[in-house]
Amino acid sequence: MTRPDHARRTGIRIATIGVLVLSFDALLIRLAGASEWNIVFWRGWLMALSVGLLIVMTRQRVALPTTRLALFGAAAICFLYSLNSALFVYSISHTSTANTVVILASAPLFAALFSWLFLHERIAARTMIAIVMAIVGVCVIFVGSLDAPKWRGDLAALTIAITMGGSLTLLRRFPELPRLPLVALSGAIAGLIALPFAEPLSLSAASYGWLALMGLIQIPLAQALIMIAPRYLPSPEVGLFLLIETVLGPFWVWLVLSEQVPANSLLGGAIILGAITMNSWLALREMRRRSRLRPGH
Repeated sequence: MTRPDHARRTGIRIATIGVLVLSFDALLIRLAGASEWNIVFWRGWLMALSVGLLIVMTRQRVALPTTRLALFGAAAICFLYSLNSALFVYSISHTSTANTVVILASAPLFAALFSWLFLHERIAARTMIAIVMAIVGVCVIFVGSLDAPKWRGDLAALTIAITMGGSLTLLRRFPELPRLPLVALSGAIAGLIALPFAEPLSLSAASYGWLALMGLIQIPLAQALIMIAPRYLPSPEVGLFLLIETVLGPFWVWLVLSEQVPANSLLGGAIILGAITMNSWLALREMRRRSRLRPGH
């Protein structure tokens, strides 16, 4: 049987790597230099193709959920992830990178709310404190962006935060659902959503290269890891790791494209990373202490 502290370490590693890979998303969207609908179309279908080939090559058995409730959960997860993909591209295209990822940082609050409402999960005090600290960091970052008249992109980012909290909670509720088919289906749905608005054959060769990197490798890997993480960690804690993108997303864009990151963003980012590190360390210490107190340990 898997030890709780070992499972938590595994969840922390998976969530960290998944969000680290995801943090390059905004940079790749900028480098693609295409309209938002063309990006959603190509990265959605390329993601479905790459993950579908992986399922075939590894000979994974794909079966429909055995209950009506699980089938509904799978459909809801696919829809929410495809909607997130489309809205993220839209948000990055209509507001600053920092604004998008800062607003996305509120996802843990929605994950905690939905887990409490629908799964009746108790939220650990340390996690709530970490969320509060993280939101303080978000506010510090947001103060420097209040004068940007880009409300459509900001509204799209807020919608993603809500749906991300819901999808993480559903993944926690249905841990038996196979993750890779969900990733492939969500990509296909995103491609279908974009189809009426896209001109997929009108792009430059460089754009297709960046889109291939995004759709075939980066997004499938990141989404698969983030979908696996709730098997080992409560969804609010997985949502907390998504705050890493708040720091690294604007940093990669600044490093490659010289899009400036305000001092507020650097200070807020330090607070956010400190909150995540402290929460993870306290959780591991608590698990070890409980393990030592059990009979036979």
